[in-house]
Amino acid sequence: MDPEGLSAPGDSKVVKPITPEALAAFNAAQERTGIIYISRIPPGMRPTKVRHLMSAFGEVGRVYLQQEDAKRAYLRKKFTATKKAHFTEGWVEFADKKVARSVASMLNAQPIGGKKGSRWRDDVWTMKYLPRFKWNMLTEAIAHKSAERTARLRVELEHSRKEQKEYLHNVELARVLDKRAKRKRESGKTEDIAEEGESTVSLKKVKAQNSSNAERQNSDRRRKKGQEKGDADSEKTKHLQTVLSSIF
Repeated sequence: MDPEGLSAPGDSKVVKPITPEALAAFNAAQERTGIIYISRIPPGMRPTKVRHLMSAFGEVGRVYLQQEDAKRAYLRKKFTATKKAHFTEGWVEFADKKVARSVASMLNAQPIGGKKGSRWRDDVWTMKYLPRFKWNMLTEAIAHKSAERTARLRVELEHSRKEQKEYLHNVELARVLDKRAKRKRESGKTEDIAEEGESTVSLKKVKAQNSSNAERQNSDRRRKKGQEKGDADSEKTKHLQTVLSSIF
């Protein structure tokens, strides 16, 4: 139980060892007790105020108010000016179950009342009597609920941890794949450059060979022209000599 929501009579008393007679008397007293359940606690009302209001109708034992959900309290404190703890529901133990039953039937759906201008004057009680319900059942229920909440949080944390681990694994895998793809691209560029260099060298060789062939053909053409020109000159010379010899 949350200590802030609990109010019990004689909280400051020193606990002494209990005798069998005292234990029997305590069990008998517990059998006579009755508990009422309050489904709505007015904003700002604390356990001590609930005890004070309920004590006007009979002897009150323990009072427990359940605080609002932590997430809801965080949002309320963040966006409103109210910073004090709020309670959502509560249980009040009366020493006599008959008194508890009569109080629940009398106050349910009735205004809280009080002095004019009181903070909770116009608020309405919403309560009911819980037959055959004892305080130890309440503590067991609260403990069970707390254990369920703890187990649920543990499962959520484990699930979150697993998701985080899987996310980090995927990030690392993506990094390795990117690095491998980058290395492959760089290797492909190197091969392309090598092939381009080889093709350039081959092209230069072809151009050089073509140039050499062209020069050889030009040289042969010039030599042939020179020979033809020489033959023509020699024929002209022979013809000239023949003409001269015929004259003289």
